[in-house]
Order: sequence, then C-alpha cells, then structure tokens
Amino acid sequence: MTTYGVKSMNPNFAVIKPVGILDGTQKDSLIDEVNEAMKAGVSDILVDFGEVSFMDSSGLGALVGALKSARASGGDLYVCSVNEQIRILFELTSANRFFKVFRDQEEFNQKMVTQPTV
Repeated sequence: MTTYGVKSMNPNFAVIKPVGILDGTQKDSLIDEVNEAMKAGVSDILVDFGEVSFMDSSGLGALVGALKSARASGGDLYVCSVNEQIRILFELTSANRFFKVFRDQEEFNQKMVTQPTV
C-alpha cells in the first residue's frame, strides 16, 4: 500500500513522500496531495521518491499532471531521491528534460529553499 504525506518546509514549499509502488492504483493520491498543498498556499512542491520502489507510466503521467497543475498555479514541482528504475524511466521518456531532479532533500534545500544573501 502506498501512503502520501505533505510536510511543510516553509510557507512556500512542501514535500510529498510517496511510499511503495506509484502506479495506476495510486496515481490519484499523488494528484490529490499536490492539489491539497496548492490549495493551502504552497507554491513549490518537492516529490521525494526515497521510499518508492517502482513507478510505471501511470505514475509518471500523474507526476506530469501534477507538474502542469503546479506551474498553472504559478509554482513548480521538483523531484528527488529517484532510484535507478525511475531514473531510467525519466531518461527513456525524456521526462528528465522538464523535471528538475535533485539527489536528495538536502541538495534541494541548499539550492532552492536557502537563498544566499547578497
């Protein structure tokens, strides 16, 4: 079974952490979590795949839909902690061209959340 949770990092960012297999039976949960975060005023969302063992084309389609929703609301959607299977899926479908992929949440926080002062 896959579960989702939204963890606020700051008022503008949220983390969604799917668990298990992201396929046709779980895709609606991902979309619902993204929509819930955006309704709460979050502009940018990080999907952390650290606990996802497998994602199929349905899961990828849900992720693309979530990206479109986030961008339509003036935000963006990022991904991190992708395993080898997801990385290959991204490469085969060219999804890596429109998703900003981070190694992990720490790299995301360093590059996106913590803005250096000039």
